[in-house]
Amino acid sequence: MVTKLDKTAQNVVQLLKERHFTLATAESCTGGLISAEITSVSGSSDVFGYGVCTYANEAKMKLLGVSGETLNTVGAVSQETAVQMAEGVRKLSGADIAVSVTGIAGPGGGTPEKPVGTVYIGFASDRTVYAERHLFTGKDFPEAADSREAIRYETVFTALNMIKKETEKM
Repeated sequence: MVTKLDKTAQNVVQLLKERHFTLATAESCTGGLISAEITSVSGSSDVFGYGVCTYANEAKMKLLGVSGETLNTVGAVSQETAVQMAEGVRKLSGADIAVSVTGIAGPGGGTPEKPVGTVYIGFASDRTVYAERHLFTGKDFPEAADSREAIRYETVFTALNMIKKETEKM
């Protein structure tokens, strides 16, 4: 069965091919699911070469160059960290476009300031660098096994749509 995630990934890969762009990912809370969706598409190797799973803060710093000061000041789940992750994986890979995700998928780990479902999605290209804050509930993925999986799927779906939206502008 082809899911809406699968269809979105297919559309993203096709668009990247048409525009001759390459993509890299830096993932924390999704643990590689964006990379998995992209690479499930036949021919994705034409546009995708790097997917980095930096779940630990140490990995964010060592592999992506995320600032220790940023992590200590605003935390791993922040706009600043998402931006630095996207910029870091773009620099590491040489890709045209990079996307990053960092968040709290739950069911534990949330705080009043950053409740479960808080996710930052970062984007970097030569034209723009930014991150968006989202508060996901997972309600758009009732087929998921649990709320954690649903939040992770919602994050992947939103990140793929961000790639699509930004690629269409380029």
